[in-house]
Amino acid sequence: MSTAKDAAPFKAEADDDGNFVRQQSAFRRFVSREPGAEFPPEAGRYHLYVSYACPWASRTLVVRKLKGLEDAIAVTIVDPVRDERGWRFGDGSAANGEPDPLHGWTYLSEGYALTDQGFDGRVTVPVLWDTKTNTAVNNESSEIIRMLNSEFDEFATHPEVDLYPEERRDAIDALNVRSCDTDDIGVYRSGFASTQSAYEENVVPLFESLEWLEELLSTKRYLTGDQITEADWRLAMTLFRFDPVYVGHFKCNIKRIVDLPNLWAYTRELYQHPGVAETVDFDHIKRHYYVTHPTINPTGVVPVGPEIDWNEPHGRG
Repeated sequence: MSTAKDAAPFKAEADDDGNFVRQQSAFRRFVSREPGAEFPPEAGRYHLYVSYACPWASRTLVVRKLKGLEDAIAVTIVDPVRDERGWRFGDGSAANGEPDPLHGWTYLSEGYALTDQGFDGRVTVPVLWDTKTNTAVNNESSEIIRMLNSEFDEFATHPEVDLYPEERRDAIDALNVRSCDTDDIGVYRSGFASTQSAYEENVVPLFESLEWLEELLSTKRYLTGDQITEADWRLAMTLFRFDPVYVGHFKCNIKRIVDLPNLWAYTRELYQHPGVAETVDFDHIKRHYYVTHPTINPTGVVPVGPEIDWNEPHGRG
């Protein structure tokens, strides 16, 4: 007889009631401008390993783009299709991601093993890699985007961009907690739930939160007011994937984002922000989810739709 853990896509990340429990990030060191820091900021020293498919990794791509750090921090895009061996490097084609330029690795797990020989969890992206000491510095996206926002300003084309301004930090932190727990992880808790009760316990609060955001955005242009911040970009990664993937694949189908007029206009505005669309690849996103999770979609068939006009005027100016 199968158990809830047996049915879960990630067996080590499910409790006995069928709830998805996301693992904690393994590497939590920091690039810092503080004197004597173990990892000081340097142009060309650090490398990002990311997937277009992963919402957490995509946060780092957006912040890197908005800060203008493309020349200071190189990026490698992994293959969107992951198997039991984890994220793998591609063949250089647009569809399959890029080869590893630093070590010639086949799988990102080789970098995890080099950093921590005892690591036995799920290999995740993003990873901020230090080429000088040949080790992973950090694989927690919320911390990597803070480093990109503040620690590399001397190498940034847009050092004036501040996504975590001091006067808004309390509001940003509160929104991040709510958004991460209910929305960002909420879609995964709904989609990876292996019992009916676990699914319903997570999908209902998810849509309550979306309705709360719909009301909030009826009076505010961005989550904290008139300035776009880290909180907006963290939420955006979930919103971009919601209708193309989460509605169908993760059974988050009480409503679509296009059914919530304020939230849908806000989502389009974020997508249309200069440079952001370059960091979004819906082919990678859809193939990753529909092919990588055989317990949810055993056929591996990737749906053709939905048709979405991401460039429709958002009217939020």
